[in-house]
Amino acid sequence: MIKLTEINENNWLKAASLKVNDHQRGFLDSALGIIARGYAYRDYNPKVIGIANDDTLVGLALVKDMDEEPACYDIQQFMIDKGYQNKGFGTQALKLILSELEKEGKYNCAEVCVKMADTAAIHVYEKTGFVDTGYIDDQLSDCLNLMYYFKK
Repeated sequence: MIKLTEINENNWLKAASLKVNDHQRGFLDSALGIIARGYAYRDYNPKVIGIANDDTLVGLALVKDMDEEPACYDIQQFMIDKGYQNKGFGTQALKLILSELEKEGKYNCAEVCVKMADTAAIHVYEKTGFVDTGYIDDQLSDCLNLMYYFKK
């Protein structure tokens, strides 16, 4: 069963050892990079989230606050280890993360910027309810901006 877990001094080394397939490396940071970003974004209420299948760590996510328009949760990074992909863990974990963010209630939406070439990630986000906003950032012209709106 998929659950979310805190990354802390007891499990960060295990989290740092998670890896994606070679062709996915250009789409997101390394696991250690994700953990480091949690510190780098410390002024933006970052959450480095472990994704576990029972007691086995299978993935990581980084969510932070984004207070500029549109004010929302910003899903910076989301990864499932290469040994655990294509088992539905990503979709389950993303639903859990969104549920926790909705309960927190600081914002009414969550945003993610995804490389257009990362069709597997786009599929997971769209399957979970994210929609393409149509916005293309001039500095990230190879990315789609996807938004998830919490139910009111």
